[in-house]
Amino acid sequence: MRVPTGPARRSTIMSTDALTITHALVEAATTGGYAPSIQDTQPWRWRIAGKTLDLYSQRHRGLDATDLDTRLATLSCGAALHHARVSLAAQNWHPVITRMPDPTDRTYLAQLRVDERAPVEPEAIQRLRTITVRHTDRRPVSGSRPTADALSAVAASVEAEETALQFLDPDQVRTLTRAADLARQAGAEDAPWHAELAYWTDLTQGDRDAVAFAVLSGRTDRPAAWLRAGEALSAGWLTATEQGLTVLPLSAPVEVDGTRETLHAMITDGGHPYLVLRLGTADPALPGPPQAPRLPSRQSIERS
Repeated sequence: MRVPTGPARRSTIMSTDALTITHALVEAATTGGYAPSIQDTQPWRWRIAGKTLDLYSQRHRGLDATDLDTRLATLSCGAALHHARVSLAAQNWHPVITRMPDPTDRTYLAQLRVDERAPVEPEAIQRLRTITVRHTDRRPVSGSRPTADALSAVAASVEAEETALQFLDPDQVRTLTRAADLARQAGAEDAPWHAELAYWTDLTQGDRDAVAFAVLSGRTDRPAAWLRAGEALSAGWLTATEQGLTVLPLSAPVEVDGTRETLHAMITDGGHPYLVLRLGTADPALPGPPQAPRLPSRQSIERS
């Protein structure tokens, strides 16, 4: 076989490099599709062009009635962005990330560009494995409360993504439960958040002693902060899974004005609440929930 030389050899190398990069970006976008999303809306869309992977939100997959400002959709896309980051790191690529790259297009959330290799991080390899087993778990929890060390590890992962995680004490949980119950009674019976507020009330009364409730929050209530909060949610959730904890996100307390104001007053640094999380240990006697179906790649990944 004749070995290419000169310009032909350079062209072959460039072609091979381009295919390698494209493969890495496809893998990253596919991995992003496994991210958690509020009410399983999966509101993301990826576009691959050359060395870049662009992330967009899909407004038609959002929660139109309760997420008019797209806070929850943007947060969900942030979780997908973090999953994609993990994938690239596990493939020993170092992406340059630009968040909110176009101020005139609020659906254009981030761009990842791969230009150089980086040493593979063992943590990224472990995280990539964890992504495949992470899931939302609404099962009742066991009687063992999460340990302080496990909760500290989750909080550290969240804070590394420039987002705060504040654990609520029993009095704060009771205050939030009362606020949620009042909001539920005052709201329309068919409001989209009605059932989840009722679920929150039952949840806090049923297994309050066996779980930890926490608020994901940030310093601003703007899209860039929501995106980072989604990345933090992914990072904290993966750590919780590795610590043997289940995570259940609860959006209704943030969707309703009254309970959001109650949460805002509880945050010690004056931050804005984005999401409430329940962390616990699943009852081993109960079967695990199935993973939610994922969108086919043709519906979420485009190639230019």
